[in-house]
Amino acid sequence: MGRKSQAFGISALILFLLFYAAGYAAGVKEPCVAGTFYPEGPAELSLMIDGFLEKANPEKIEGRIFALISPHAGYGYSGQVAAFGYKLIKNCPFKTVVILGTSHHYPFSGASIYPEGIFKTPLGQIAVDNEFSRKLLGRDPEISFTPQAFEDEHSVEVQLPFLQKTLTGFKIVPVVLGDCSLNTCKKFAALLKETIGERKDVLVVVSTDMYHGYDYEQASVMDELTLGAIEKLDSEGIYYGIRDEKMQMCGGFGVVSTLILAKELGHDKVEILKYTNSALVTGNRKKGIWTVGYASCAIDEPKGESMLNKTQRKELLKIARDSIETYLRTGKKLQVKPADPLLSRVMGAFVTLNEDGQLRGCIGNLTGSEPLYLTVRDMAVEAATQDPRFSPLSLAELKSIGIEVSVLSPMGKITDPDEIQLGVHGVLVRKGLRSGVFLPQVAAETGWSKEEFMSNLCLHKAGLPEDAWKDKSTEIYIFTAEVFSEKEAGE
Repeated sequence: MGRKSQAFGISALILFLLFYAAGYAAGVKEPCVAGTFYPEGPAELSLMIDGFLEKANPEKIEGRIFALISPHAGYGYSGQVAAFGYKLIKNCPFKTVVILGTSHHYPFSGASIYPEGIFKTPLGQIAVDNEFSRKLLGRDPEISFTPQAFEDEHSVEVQLPFLQKTLTGFKIVPVVLGDCSLNTCKKFAALLKETIGERKDVLVVVSTDMYHGYDYEQASVMDELTLGAIEKLDSEGIYYGIRDEKMQMCGGFGVVSTLILAKELGHDKVEILKYTNSALVTGNRKKGIWTVGYASCAIDEPKGESMLNKTQRKELLKIARDSIETYLRTGKKLQVKPADPLLSRVMGAFVTLNEDGQLRGCIGNLTGSEPLYLTVRDMAVEAATQDPRFSPLSLAELKSIGIEVSVLSPMGKITDPDEIQLGVHGVLVRKGLRSGVFLPQVAAETGWSKEEFMSNLCLHKAGLPEDAWKDKSTEIYIFTAEVFSEKEAGE
């Protein structure tokens, strides 16, 4: 064959492979393990995950969660452990979820990024974030799309139903990692960092099981060593621990890449939420029985120094409740003067009342014109009696009411809505005589995108056109809030 013919043949082959890969990814990817790893019926699957989430009781995390490490075995073995991480992100405003799986069946090197299309589970379809995926592809020969890596792979798939039950309005970036050098992990982390940029609505989920072997006691020892390294964000220790077989994680290279990325983005805390293994699940701890370890971890960032300590929070919550009770009994304001000087600072605050998980009243003062303890006292009474959306609270009803206090930072005016971080910032819009405000927790409670958050704020709170926030003449202010409730304080 001549050189021209040979070159033509190679070019044709490359074009064929490109078209094949594009066609493979553009359609709907059917599930591989529905009916084996988890129930095939939507109702049964939904009920199973609801049960897992209801039983999970993870410690509350104050900082924003950036990544989860989650197991990927059959739900009967690891589903309850996975639920610990997913319960913490329920209704969080994530819009892109990068899922780092591992290749169990197709050997290759590097990372395979699914470029576009739809992944299907019994609970419905999830679109691939093709814009995010495209930014990762074509940058490095070790980071490409290898269709075969996804064909029979379960590590990405088993995370999807949990995401569907806990988040709304999100897209996914499915990734399967093959064999990776430490340098490949670093390059992949660098690409992820560049693509994420300043976004705060991206979640990384690392899909991995831990120890695989025939010794229950060895499983506990080895996994304890591995979890200790994860807590320290020791990416190199884990990488070489896996290579030297002192640690075991089938998705270990995803963990290494994520720990590198987390440190680069300023996240410096790892919470070990839950650990177990298949021997503990089944109750069979005999030597020679196949044992697999499962862990659920969350990587978060410190929330920063709190304005108020635990004692100060409890005192404000008590003032709020006592104020409502005093007013409902006597019609008079509570006379109180706490000794703590911080509670006498002039600060804005909102008091929110809930009954059986439903809003029952919410009134606040954004900037504060009197000491904080008096603002809380007065806003508590107004939330109970003056919120026009609800009838006044009765004394008999008070015992079933939960109280939440939001202490506000000073407001800052912004000119670019891109500065707003959903779940972090509360927002005030003002145009002419009309204004409206949403507290930071509204984004987490609703799962709205920034567009939805701002449009609802303008339309339903300020009485403005829903796109008024895009008008340069509309003033936008942001603030943060320290939010605490009786439930969290153990009241």
